[in-house]
Amino acid sequence: MKQSALFTRTKKNAPKDEITINAQLLTRAGYVDKLMAGNYTYLPLGLRVLNKVRQVVREEMNAIGGQEIVMPTLHPSENWKTTGGWDNIDVLFKIKSRTEKDYALGQSEEEVVTPLAKNFINSYKDLPFSVYQIHWKYRDELRAKSGLLRGREFEMKDLYSFHTDQEDFDRYYQIAKEAYLKIYKKLGLDAKVTEASGGSFTQKISYEFMVLTSAGEDDILYCDACKFCVNVEIAKDQEGDACPKCRKEKLKKARASEAGNVFDLGQKYCKDFGLTFTDRDGASKYPIMGCYGIGITRLVGIIVEKYHDDRGIIWPESVAPFKVHLISLGKNEETQKIYDELIKNNIEVLYDDREVSAGQKFADSDLIGIPWRIVVSEKSLASGGAEIKKRNEKESRIVKMENVLKELK
Repeated sequence: MKQSALFTRTKKNAPKDEITINAQLLTRAGYVDKLMAGNYTYLPLGLRVLNKVRQVVREEMNAIGGQEIVMPTLHPSENWKTTGGWDNIDVLFKIKSRTEKDYALGQSEEEVVTPLAKNFINSYKDLPFSVYQIHWKYRDELRAKSGLLRGREFEMKDLYSFHTDQEDFDRYYQIAKEAYLKIYKKLGLDAKVTEASGGSFTQKISYEFMVLTSAGEDDILYCDACKFCVNVEIAKDQEGDACPKCRKEKLKKARASEAGNVFDLGQKYCKDFGLTFTDRDGASKYPIMGCYGIGITRLVGIIVEKYHDDRGIIWPESVAPFKVHLISLGKNEETQKIYDELIKNNIEVLYDDREVSAGQKFADSDLIGIPWRIVVSEKSLASGGAEIKKRNEKESRIVKMENVLKELK
């Protein structure tokens, strides 16, 4: 893509009402535009990143047997009244139509997926199974802040699984847990599996996947010697206490942001909607249900909080909008040749062909944060090639034209 044709432009200064790094940099670099608090438009560059995150998540959910669907975001109030959520969930957006009927905007999907599953589950032979969606959610947050980390409209991946018994759910939870850790690793994030309190209608322990960041909204205690980690809100221990799991190290306290969660929903929703199956002995039973969430848009914000410097964003290659930022300084045919060759080899490239100063091109390149930068100028051509560097490197190097592709690969 040629940068001169890009719909958006970078901004020198961050909006005064954005206080978090992710919101400031994503806005300045032209990835998002805020319509109102907690509500963003994803611009061409931002949508490319969002699609990359979606695909990483999608691949891992497919790998553990999840089948992708898309459920409505407009829900009949009756479903929420059936579960008790209509009167007990304060963040639920409620809508009254011209026909005086009440509806809810989906803030979670248990009220939709359970009656959906009821249409297809009859026997133990139909279990286990899991379905997921990547779709938008709506929550009436009183304080929508922290940029993409807490919004009123946001995108999530929700996977729901149905099992004949607790043992089978526990088995699948371990599979899902490993899939989540693979997702975070591919995105360049180190997530800690944290014990947390249960959801609105379950007293069971749930699990959150927390990424350390000063922009987070939770405090966790963790041990460096083992994988023990717990949310401070339900912790029996304090910072400086010996790890209750391994006793080898003292617990450390850190600020973290939730990047995903898992809930053992038990039989609550199946009982609410009368979802039963016939077991091997002919008895009627309620399935055990699990819920597995990942904040897709939240992950974009978390990645920016982790990967940036004083000049801008530093995207991991797995989610960067383009792999290469090609910059032309002065008019020469060689830049176009490199651009054509990159396109020919299916390497995603943003070509800065604008007629602006070299300083602005470099500043914008650092702000946008594409992993590789290639600069073609009279100076580089005189030295026999193009200047190439990674976004997180300080010094560039001259690479011969015929070796540019080899260097990228």
